[in-house]
Amino acid sequence: MPSSNGLKALVSGMNGPVITPADRGYERARKVWNGMIDRHPLAIAQATSVEDVQTAIAWAQSEEIPVAVRCGGHSMAGHSTVDGGLVIDLRRMSAVTVDPDTQTATAQGGCLLGAFDTATQAHMLATPAGVVSHTGLGGLVLGGGFGWLSRMYGLSIDNLNSAQVVLASGEVVTASASDHPDLFWGLRGGGGNFGVVTEFDFALHRVGPIRFFCGYFSLKDAKQVLTTWRDYMPTAPDELTWVFYLRLAPPLPELPKELWGTPMLCAMACWIGNPVDGEAAIEDIVATAPCFGVTKATMPYRGVQAYAFPGAVVPERICTKSGYAATLPDELIDKAVHYGAQITSPFSQLELLYLGAAVGRVPTDATAYHNRDLPYVLSFASAWNDPAKDDTNIAWARNGYSDIQSFLSGGYVNFMNPEENGRTADSYGTAKYHRLRQIKRIYDPENFFRLNPNIIPAPTEHTDSVLSFR
Repeated sequence: MPSSNGLKALVSGMNGPVITPADRGYERARKVWNGMIDRHPLAIAQATSVEDVQTAIAWAQSEEIPVAVRCGGHSMAGHSTVDGGLVIDLRRMSAVTVDPDTQTATAQGGCLLGAFDTATQAHMLATPAGVVSHTGLGGLVLGGGFGWLSRMYGLSIDNLNSAQVVLASGEVVTASASDHPDLFWGLRGGGGNFGVVTEFDFALHRVGPIRFFCGYFSLKDAKQVLTTWRDYMPTAPDELTWVFYLRLAPPLPELPKELWGTPMLCAMACWIGNPVDGEAAIEDIVATAPCFGVTKATMPYRGVQAYAFPGAVVPERICTKSGYAATLPDELIDKAVHYGAQITSPFSQLELLYLGAAVGRVPTDATAYHNRDLPYVLSFASAWNDPAKDDTNIAWARNGYSDIQSFLSGGYVNFMNPEENGRTADSYGTAKYHRLRQIKRIYDPENFFRLNPNIIPAPTEHTDSVLSFR
C-alpha cells in the first residue's frame, strides 16, 4: 500500500482532484451504478486531461497497484472500480465537439450518452449508441454498442473514425484505419483491454423526427406476437427497429389499472425515416394481437432514449445473463414467455432484440465484435432495490439463462455480470480471441489494464504474425 508521501506525489502531479477515504466526498465518488458492487478504492483520480491520465497510470505502476477506468460507472460486472487500487475517473473529461459540415463529432472519454446525444441532435445529427442516457459512452462503444439506430447505421464501433488512447507505457497514440490499425481493430469490440481512450471521433448521420410506438400485449398472445416478429424481422426494412421486453406492466395512466403489476409483453418500435412511412409499419405491429396502453408519437431521437426503463425510479441492484441466437425456435419462445411470467421485480425484464440489417452487413472480421451473424439477443436483466431480495432476483436471471443456454451462442461483453469473466473468450470466438491476445501482447504486455472482460496477452513467441496488420 502506498505511503502518505506516495499519495501526496499523486495529488501534486494531477491537475484534477484526487479523492481518498479521508475526504468527505469519498463515499459518493466511489459508488457505481450497480449497487451489488461495493468496493473501496485507495484513491480516485478525477482526470481533467490526457496528462492527468498519464500521471495516474505512471503512479499506479510505480506503486504496483491495480487500476480501474471509469466513464459512466455502468459496468455491470464492476470493472469501473477496485478494492485497494486506483480508479482513473474520466467524468470530468466530457466535452463534445460537433462539426456539422463534415458530420463528425469528437467526444472525450468521460462523456455520457445523454450529453453526446444532446450535442449531436442540436444539429439534427446522431450516431448509434445505447438506450440509457446516463451510460458512459466510452465503455459502451468499446464493447460494440447497439441501440435504436443500429439497424439503420450499424454498431457504435462501425461509426468510429479514430480513438486517442493512453497506453500502459504512457504513450499517447491515435488509432484509426491508417494509424495503428491493429489497435483500432481491437478497440472496436475488445473492451478496455488496451489502454485508456481519452477521445473518440465519430461519423454522424442525419436523424430527424422518429415515429415511435410502445404497447403491451397479454402473455396469452405473446407466442403469436413473438412468432410474427421472428418471421418478419429478417426481411424488415432497415428503418424499423422492433424489440420486446417481458416485464411487469408499470402503473401508466394509458394502461387499465387491472393490468398494473401483471406480467405482460411490452413491444417498442421506432422508424428512422419519414414518420408517415413509420406509422404504416406501426399499425401492422398493433394489429398482431389486442394491444393495450398504446403510445404513438413523433419525437426527437433524444426523446426515444427516455423509454429504456419501465419506470422513473432507477434500480440500484443489477444482475444480467445474456446471449445471442441465430434463430428463435418455438421452444425458445415458449421458455422466454415462461420466465417472463416469473418476474417478481417491477424493474426486471427479459429483453428480446433483433439486430441484423446494417449490423449484419459489416464483414465479421472487420472488427473485434464477433456476433454479427447472430441477430437475436436475449437478455435476462434482473433489477431491484432491496438487498433482502438478492437471492430471488439473481436466481430468476441465472435459472432462466441456464434453461435457454443451449439455444444461445457467444456473449456481449457489455452485458456480463461479475461472475462471467470466463466467458470472454467465448464472446470473440477462437480466431478473434487469438488475434486479440496478440494485440494485447503488443500494447499491454504486462496486462496492466486487466479490470475488464480480460484478454490475456499472448506469449511473446506468438506476436510475430500480428505485425503484418500493424
